[in-house]
Amino acid sequence: MQRDITLPFTVSQDENGAWCAAAALTPDAFANGEGDTREAAIEDLRAAITLLTETVGVPEQLTVTVEVGR
Repeated sequence: MQRDITLPFTVSQDENGAWCAAAALTPDAFANGEGDTREAAIEDLRAAITLLTETVGVPEQLTVTVEVGR
């Protein structure tokens, strides 16, 4: 069975030019990705999240629709 999950993540570039991406699957389970480009780091993060879900499972989610200022 497939299931979509949505996670907020951060992406930054270190002083050597490498890109790093990070996300929390749960408050106690974190995943990281690295790459030569921003896109490569995010793709590596996707792979890390996929592996992490095999260990800790997929967290429950709540979707909320909010109005944002214009």
